[in-house]
Amino acid sequence: MAENLKTNAVDWLVQSEQPCIKYRVLTDLLGYSQNDAEVKEAYESISKVGWGRDILLEQRPDGHWLAEEKSLYYPKYTATNWRAIMLADIGLTKKHESINRVAEIYFKEWLSDMDAAYREGELCITGNLAKTLTKFGYQDDPRVKRLFQWLVEHQKDDGGWHCFESDSGTLDCWEGLAAFNALPKPMWTKSIKRSAEKGAEFYLERKLFEEGEKYEPWFRFHYPNHYYYDLLVGLDVVTALGFAGDRRLKPALEIMQAKKLSNGRWVLDAAHPDLDSGSSYTLRGKVTLITLEKVGEPSQWITLTCLCVAKRVEEA
Repeated sequence: MAENLKTNAVDWLVQSEQPCIKYRVLTDLLGYSQNDAEVKEAYESISKVGWGRDILLEQRPDGHWLAEEKSLYYPKYTATNWRAIMLADIGLTKKHESINRVAEIYFKEWLSDMDAAYREGELCITGNLAKTLTKFGYQDDPRVKRLFQWLVEHQKDDGGWHCFESDSGTLDCWEGLAAFNALPKPMWTKSIKRSAEKGAEFYLERKLFEEGEKYEPWFRFHYPNHYYYDLLVGLDVVTALGFAGDRRLKPALEIMQAKKLSNGRWVLDAAHPDLDSGSSYTLRGKVTLITLEKVGEPSQWITLTCLCVAKRVEEA
């Protein structure tokens, strides 16, 4: 491990009661092998302890969440779609029967008519779906492959994406690049590689946050992200794509480092939807906020993400 990662923050994370955090620290930060006994134990515990267990305990036998739920998507952000995104993020795969049930719902309700899905898709939904199903282990399914094709074909000429009718991209639309990150590199087609490079350039030329007026929620760190962008989302996605050595990341990295506490940890700044100062966002209906950690307190998830970004940059 790089010298500057040997910090109290890493010790704090590796002793985490959350197996998904410990697993990623061991593998992503400390370089442990997947065959290491400690790594295996952490991975096998993800569904049995902590966040993974808590989410799965609320799952219905049919694979959905919420007693009255009739939609994958609504209500935000407690319906099945949002729980599935989190389960994929913490590392659960189709090795778990609960994940198979969720995936079958996606395939039946959203992907049974691929022509309609292909025609009516939106970037935020399609990107998150491609990322989630790929992390679950369904990257070889033709329906998932077609989601990636959609992402490539709906990229704007400037290299970005947009969730609504527009000829230009926006930093808010990061889900396509996040989906590419989830896909193993040997599965990247030439068109995906070109799309990822164009997308990364779109973010880098804007230094990850320069898009018109300063939008303050982008400078607060969040998790879950749902379909919202912030500076840490951009840093995580772009550095994971292989652009950690680009000098244009410097201003964003300086902002990230300035937010670090004296003990090497970072705080969960806000929960989405972030309606705090500097936000022009409004809600059309009631939303239940879901967080894994307490807002305003040091966050293992945010700290781990920042340390992963820092490690990629140092190694680049």
